[in-house]
Amino acid sequence: MLHIIKLAVGPKDVAAMARAQAARAASAEGLRHVTRMTPRRAPEILQGGSLYWVVAGILSVRQRILALEPVKRADGTAATAIILEPGLVPVHPRPMKPFQGWRYLTAESAPPDLAAGEAVAEGIEALPPKLRRELAILGLL
Repeated sequence: MLHIIKLAVGPKDVAAMARAQAARAASAEGLRHVTRMTPRRAPEILQGGSLYWVVAGILSVRQRILALEPVKRADGTAATAIILEPGLVPVHPRPMKPFQGWRYLTAESAPPDLAAGEAVAEGIEALPPKLRRELAILGLL
């Protein structure tokens, strides 16, 4: 199984992305992402792969890829529609630097899903305990 990583351009957070995707899913075209390039490793992706979204610099959520379909853009150029399962599955967050297009992600390298109800530490709580202690000693917390 193989996954794809893609930058979510536009949404400032996962909630904004969820709202945009809900609107897109209700449209006539359904929930899909159109990309210029066709994945060469499509058979591996279609064996249960997901599209992992980088939202605001953080690899945050994923969606299962249901199909890859050839499509034509409005200008007539060939493209590929990545058909996605509705719903965003939260994953253990991982910072990602910007990149163009999409990248392959092996199953072994993919971040695990967050368990139902599992929260991710944010802000000061996300810092390692030793660093928090040192910052407190310095009077910075």
